[in-house]
Amino acid sequence: MSTGVIIVLIVIVVGVVAAAAVMAPRARGAIGGSGLKRRFGPEYDRTVARHDGDTKAAERELGERVQQHGSLQQQPLEPAAREQYQARWAAAQELFVDSPRQATADVDQLLGEVAGARGFPDVAEYEKQFDALSVHHADHVHGYRRVHRVVDSGSNGTPESQAGTEEMREAMLEARALFDDLISADNSDGRGSGSSRGRAGRHTFGSVNRQAVKGS
Repeated sequence: MSTGVIIVLIVIVVGVVAAAAVMAPRARGAIGGSGLKRRFGPEYDRTVARHDGDTKAAERELGERVQQHGSLQQQPLEPAAREQYQARWAAAQELFVDSPRQATADVDQLLGEVAGARGFPDVAEYEKQFDALSVHHADHVHGYRRVHRVVDSGSNGTPESQAGTEEMREAMLEARALFDDLISADNSDGRGSGSSRGRAGRHTFGSVNRQAVKGS
């Protein structure tokens, strides 16, 4: 091998190494700092708060979520399955007037099942499923967290730990946005506003159950 060829190869290797050194920080920035803030929105602030303001720890956690679940491909729902899920939500909404705690538990279970059907981790692994949902549905995933916490508080058995009717109503209202995202036929990234039917459902649920709360 001639000296000229060796020099050319050395120049190529040095160029590749230099390019990698330049691109590495950019790649890290895509899932860190401002990139994470843009991707997770309010979920970024909630994660920082859970880490007592430790931004680095929060970004490390969110970065791990992206690495673990960012490549997840959401599966479409069959029309029949979508209608079934919508019917179950409507039933829970009607049940709320007479049994808000059971209705909230039904919604918690329903969200987990729909997420599983869309290709997210199984409902039995709530934490893992939530993390994956937060990567792809960051704008609305907090509703699922609120509903799940309400159900957990009810399972503790002490009156002090149980959520009130108004808190359960608000949790279900917020969870509806995630539900609309998950069953939407044309929205796979969680950034849409949901169907008009879903928005109407939220409005009806809110007005009807404010009356229920006042009467309780």
